[in-house]
Amino acid sequence: MTISSSLNASVAGLTANASRLATIADNIANSSTFGYKRATTDFHSMVLNTTEGTYSAGGVRVTTQRLIDQRGSIVSTDNVTDLAVRGRGMMPVSTEAALGTGNASSQFLLTSTGSFRVDDQGYLASQSGLILMGWPAGIDGNVPAFPRDTADGLQPIRINANQSAGEATTYIDVGLNLPATSTEFSSTGEPEELTVAYYDNLGTSETLSITFTPTVPAAGSSNEWTMQITDSASAGAVVGEYTLVFDDTRGAGGTLASITPVSGGAYDPVTGRVTVNVEGGPLEVGLGLLGEPGGLTQLSDNFAPVSILKDGNAVGSMTSIDIDANGFMRAAFDTGISKVIYQIPLVDVSNVNGLETLDQQTYRATPESGSYFLWDAGDGPTGDLLSYALEESATDVAGELTELIQTQRAYSSNAKVIQTVDEMLQETTNIKR
Repeated sequence: MTISSSLNASVAGLTANASRLATIADNIANSSTFGYKRATTDFHSMVLNTTEGTYSAGGVRVTTQRLIDQRGSIVSTDNVTDLAVRGRGMMPVSTEAALGTGNASSQFLLTSTGSFRVDDQGYLASQSGLILMGWPAGIDGNVPAFPRDTADGLQPIRINANQSAGEATTYIDVGLNLPATSTEFSSTGEPEELTVAYYDNLGTSETLSITFTPTVPAAGSSNEWTMQITDSASAGAVVGEYTLVFDDTRGAGGTLASITPVSGGAYDPVTGRVTVNVEGGPLEVGLGLLGEPGGLTQLSDNFAPVSILKDGNAVGSMTSIDIDANGFMRAAFDTGISKVIYQIPLVDVSNVNGLETLDQQTYRATPESGSYFLWDAGDGPTGDLLSYALEESATDVAGELTELIQTQRAYSSNAKVIQTVDEMLQETTNIKR
């Protein structure tokens, strides 16, 4: 009966508008929630089969959706571990409960923003109990090649305020000038000495003593020196001895002509270095390329160290951290060095709106969202990562209030239809009297 269909349609209208009111209420309630994605309600008409001369109301049904692909505005903060994604990517997080059971990587959740602080165990956690995940860097500060289609390589990011780091010296490049007059027959043959500090495998400072002794001929000049390297960590033992010959021809005068090892590693003409074995292992000493300026030279009558370049650092304590747009987390130490300790990837799925919505502005991959892939921040479709920033709620309060008025009117109108149907049914009942 058409009048009954009118009643059913109006009841469906009340239910539909109540659902719409619920999403509006949720959006307004979370207008100040960082990272909140607004929910929407879509109405769909239902059509019943009708016969000629009659029409039956089918009513309406609703579907709700979370618009995860709509992002809020980015606001700046004063905390380095306040993070926001500028793009469609998501940060990987886990829960404190999963961390307690040792299954943090299996409880793989996603979020677009978060305010993280170091908790009592050193983990970067939000106030709601989310733990930030990342790929750990090796001792050398390089992040290994982890698989990108699984979360197995991710670990909870843990920062130890008492963390210390030192780096052993692996090379020393020496630039100096030896006096050309010292290899003349009239020279006294006094050696020249240079002391260079380096750091061993435990961050202890040791020294290499390099002695240059000229070869004094009976007549003319030899342009030849004997270089001897001793190591303090090896009780002053000689770790390398080399015969250096310098060119005295026009155009190439003063540059190295040859380097012949007496003891120690061979000279590499490609890198311009020799390798000596100190107490902690091999150490490369750069002398310069043959026939090229730089490195060791023999000019004029002055002994002049020009430059000493080397790697390695003493053991230092961590003073601060920094997170760049590519997701690399660097720790700064009081020795002046900085090294990567974690990399935070960004996660992307084919259908962002197909993610399952959970509490605390987190999401989980589903068959509807498609499989996920872990990208380097700033690479691919994910966008980059912003530190000192948070993403505001995607709710537009003015727009929600407008929809609230429309929903209220629609609800009242459906209620009016029910009242009218009730009056018409009452009139039908009165016909019998």
